Amino acid sequence: MLTAGALFSATACGDGSGVSEVGATSDGKPEVVAAFYPLQWLTEQVGGSDVQVTGLTAPGVEPHDLELGIQQVTDLQKAALTVYVKGVQPAVDDAVDQEKSFDAGTAVTTIPAGGHEGEGEEEHGHDEVGYDPHIWLDPSRMATVAGKLGERLAAADAAHAQAYRDRAATTAATLTALDQEFSKGLATCRSRTLVTAHEAFGYLADRYKLKQVGITLDPETEPSPARLSEVAKVARAEGVTTIFTEALVSPKVAEVLANQVGARTAVLDPLESKPSGDYVSAMRDNLKTLRAALGCTA
Repeated sequence: MLTAGALFSATACGDGSGVSEVGATSDGKPEVVAAFYPLQWLTEQVGGSDVQVTGLTAPGVEPHDLELGIQQVTDLQKAALTVYVKGVQPAVDDAVDQEKSFDAGTAVTTIPAGGHEGEGEEEHGHDEVGYDPHIWLDPSRMATVAGKLGERLAAADAAHAQAYRDRAATTAATLTALDQEFSKGLATCRSRTLVTAHEAFGYLADRYKLKQVGITLDPETEPSPARLSEVAKVARAEGVTTIFTEALVSPKVAEVLANQVGARTAVLDPLESKPSGDYVSAMRDNLKTLRAALGCTA
């Protein structure tokens, strides 16, 4: 078996993804940093016992707002690989070593970021990347990322290459099955309009032929009165019965809107922080919430 130094002194797969020998634990496992929860879950599934995964964003912390401390910067510098999505966390985008990183957003087809007149996403960096970075809310795209991550790890750690590929295939199959659950569960619904506090569900809407109407692009910024009026008009016209909030953001604005249009509120988890279960169980909870709110019958 090769040593960690031998494994991680090479360049992976000819794509500029070299990893340094410092990115290994004392027992030879590569150290992989995952920028926030869905990527941490995915990396743990694909990496298995052959890697040491560290989550960069603590549970309960809104990842967009992450500020890197000394220890986190050290973790990034030492890591054999950092798994992130450019545009979610500007601090990570600035600090990550491009030669030792995997931007999951490059593995899938992206969609444009939303835009409201007079509002922007500069604080979260979405304008800089030019696309919506919330790719993890589509299980089919996550399945694609799993396969790409498996290849990335296999290229960097040849001694465990087949194990990475096997786990990637198993994880992708799990995500594909989840995608099929969503496709079936959201096939026949009375409404196909999602009114969300934060425009995080564009990929979910894109995949399952729903329409997302976000109150705000930035979960930390209150919408303008004009935007609230516009969303209320859409909600009334389309008979929306539920305004979706999320756990890490105050529901106040969504509750005000719900009162205005005679709707209720429900939590739809953008999975930006660790849920009570795991990624798959939280996505299934989201599906149940969506089916109830949209009046789905299939």
